[in-house]
Order: sequence, then structure tokens, then C-alpha cells
Amino acid sequence: MAAIRHSRQRDAIKAYLMSTMAHPTAETVYEHLKEEFPNISLGTIYRNLNFLVEHGEALRLDCGDGFDHFDGNVSPHNHFFCRGCGQIFDLQMQEIDHINILANADFNGKIEEHIIYFRGLCGNCLKKE
Repeated sequence: MAAIRHSRQRDAIKAYLMSTMAHPTAETVYEHLKEEFPNISLGTIYRNLNFLVEHGEALRLDCGDGFDHFDGNVSPHNHFFCRGCGQIFDLQMQEIDHINILANADFNGKIEEHIIYFRGLCGNCLKKE
């Protein structure tokens, strides 16, 4: 297996993901990094984001808005998508690992993990209704 080449651009992408709670799209990452790396392309951003996801250093979230969003927090946690403003929030809640046990009870296989997305309105959007 070939050694993985170190990349300053990949390190900057990972550092940006770790520094934000905004769950950015690739385009947002590109906009943020193009000042530091003026020759960086959107394709390079996508390749490096895919690399980080494939190597367990970032999460890819499908919010149903047509864009992949990325999260530098790879520890198990759940997300909330606001249908009003489109923001994505990390949910602070008790662990729900017991859901794997419940799901495995009547399943002919082995469930090892789960991804749960909560949807609705955030507090700011709820005030506007």
C-alpha cells in the first residue's frame, strides 16, 4: 500500500472543518480557503473532502438540500436540520446506542451503527411563525 502524501491544503481543509460548527458545503470551504491558497480549485476541495471522509477524519451529511455538508467532528452525535433557515446544528443529547440493540432484535443481520437526522424549525425560525 502506498504511503499517503501529506498535503498543506488537506491540513487546512481539516483545520477549517474542525474550527466551525456550520457544517459547510464544499463551496463554502473553497470560499474560505481561496485567500490562503489562491490557486486551489473546487475540484481539489472535493477530492480532499472525499479523502477525509473515506479516512474517517470528517463526516458527510446529506440534508436533503441538494448539497453535501461536512463535519469535522467525527465522534458519534446527531444533527438537526432547520427547514426554515437551512442551518444544521449538532444535537446535545444522551447517547442512544441502545437503538442498535432494538433495531437488531428483528433484523437478520448485524447493525453496527446508526445515523439519525432530526428535522424541524430552530428556535429563531419558530419565533417567526
